[in-house]
Amino acid sequence: MKKYESLLYSAVGLAALFFVLVAANFLLAQAPLRLDLTEGRLYTLSEGTKRILRGLDAPVKVKLYFSQGEHVPVALRAYAQRVEDMVREFKSVAGANLVIERYNPRPDSEEEDAAQLDGIEAQQLLSGEQFYLGLAVTRLDRKQAIPALSPQRERLLEYDLAKAIARVAAAERPTIGVMAGLPVFGERFNPFTRQGSDPWVLANELKRDYNVKQIPLSAESIDADVGVLLLIHPRDLPETVEYALDQFVLRGGKLIAFVDPYAYFDQLPSPMPGVSAGATSSTLPRLFKAWGLEMAANKVISDVVYGSGQGARYTPTVLTLNRTAFNRDDIATSQIETLLYAFGGAFDAKPAEGLKAIELVKSSPNSMLVDTVVATVSGEAAMKGFVPENRERPLALRLTGRFKTAFPEGRPKSEPAKDEKKPAAERAHLAQAAAENTVVVVGDVDMLHDGAAVDIQEVFGRRIIVPSNGNLAFALALVEQASAGDALVSLQSRAAAFRPLTVVRQMEAEAQKQYFGRLKALEDERQKTVERLNELQKARGAAAKSAQILSPEQQAELENLRKKAAQTQLELKELRKNLRRDAEALVFWTKVANIALMPALVTLVGIVIAIVRRARRAPKPLAPAAAA
Repeated sequence: MKKYESLLYSAVGLAALFFVLVAANFLLAQAPLRLDLTEGRLYTLSEGTKRILRGLDAPVKVKLYFSQGEHVPVALRAYAQRVEDMVREFKSVAGANLVIERYNPRPDSEEEDAAQLDGIEAQQLLSGEQFYLGLAVTRLDRKQAIPALSPQRERLLEYDLAKAIARVAAAERPTIGVMAGLPVFGERFNPFTRQGSDPWVLANELKRDYNVKQIPLSAESIDADVGVLLLIHPRDLPETVEYALDQFVLRGGKLIAFVDPYAYFDQLPSPMPGVSAGATSSTLPRLFKAWGLEMAANKVISDVVYGSGQGARYTPTVLTLNRTAFNRDDIATSQIETLLYAFGGAFDAKPAEGLKAIELVKSSPNSMLVDTVVATVSGEAAMKGFVPENRERPLALRLTGRFKTAFPEGRPKSEPAKDEKKPAAERAHLAQAAAENTVVVVGDVDMLHDGAAVDIQEVFGRRIIVPSNGNLAFALALVEQASAGDALVSLQSRAAAFRPLTVVRQMEAEAQKQYFGRLKALEDERQKTVERLNELQKARGAAAKSAQILSPEQQAELENLRKKAAQTQLELKELRKNLRRDAEALVFWTKVANIALMPALVTLVGIVIAIVRRARRAPKPLAPAAAA
């Protein structure tokens, strides 16, 4: 009986432990406590998102459309689950004010019709089959759709969802102001070019999503309903207009300023027809000084890393910036792949007290400032006297914090008649912002012009516009982020759930270095052999034409070269095969170590503990009896 007593107790104990674990799991699932242990806190919402969700005063519906089935790749199914988890996290904060509906749009079904009505786009797999992965956010008659949720935008998933909810929660479209020293909205007649011009593509894009209000460059106040002001090429601004911008920022308005030391697309008129007197420039001298910014006058950035063109057309002042120049953690630049930054300036930032500067775009260390008089020089002449400064310069900055006025003495004097007509509220002077605010400054204006941002083609009488880079996307992202409110401005791009084996990739690169020398030597030897073989073949052909034959020595050399070329080719093939095999083995054993190492260590520790315990419990041998 005692033999089975310990076995019975063990079985009862295991059963009791099982029921305790089930009960604990159930109770913990009902508890509001949540713990995010993922790297990058993938499932923890930002405070800005929580403010938006807690501020909902009426139900918002989120319709998630996702095709299910074996034809959908595993990676997309995993990403769809990630989207659903994020939406549920939103629900846990918003409560009853967020309603989630999930649909599986099968072919020729009502769910597919609903997806198409909500603006969800069908995506196509390599097999030719279609699937849906998108969502629509609705509230009353307002709707925001994300037609296709892409894993490439996973870092912006929280931002995209929060922005859509914030848009439908707002009663009206945001109103933005545009103050421009260039004909952004087109012009009927330009006395310099003697012709009119169409609105820029930027203007049309803004009108599609916002209520756009044009503000003259001479305005001495900004209307109260303007929450975001896009300032483009503020050349020759009087102090009264700078003061209006200053007070706009202090009252909480978001300012996005594009300035330029050399505006290529804004040439000064000349007395001689068809001849330019030079490009114009723009800056905000009083505001920049108060904010701790400086942009060198008559100086443009020259960068040999991002310079454009080749040979005689190489121009280091026309920068083709790639993703290494962008802040990948900021919403506005995280998805930008390239920018054309032509004849632009650079900033020196020593933010004033209470302000913080965040670089959005920067130059490479292999850059310097050059005079605007040589801005358009290309080829070898552009590189004469080039001495890199060995430091990165900010080309676009975001300033955040509590701004102070650049006019401590008050409003600049303007015409007395104008001052008297202004309401008392407009005449009131603000010395400091009541809360933190955001200002963005960019050192190039030309990037917004159609000539630098888009390709416009006429196809069968239709005007087709194709973005040639990320210039417009960058400008629109800045406006979108600012118009969404402080909650979304504070959001940063998040970590992605997909974690590539970066360490393995580095190890593969190191392994490839070991083979590189041998590969290069064999490849060079093979090339020389082939060249020598071709020479002998030509000699043989010439000898045949002259009715001569190769000597036995030449024939033997030709045969040896053929064998050598074949042998070298085999060695190269074997070397590449070994490299692939070693790389695959490296990946395999790394995965084994990551997956099996911890369980193996736990098992080993358990075995050691069991051995130690058994040794302690073993009866000690009796000491021999003492001699009488």
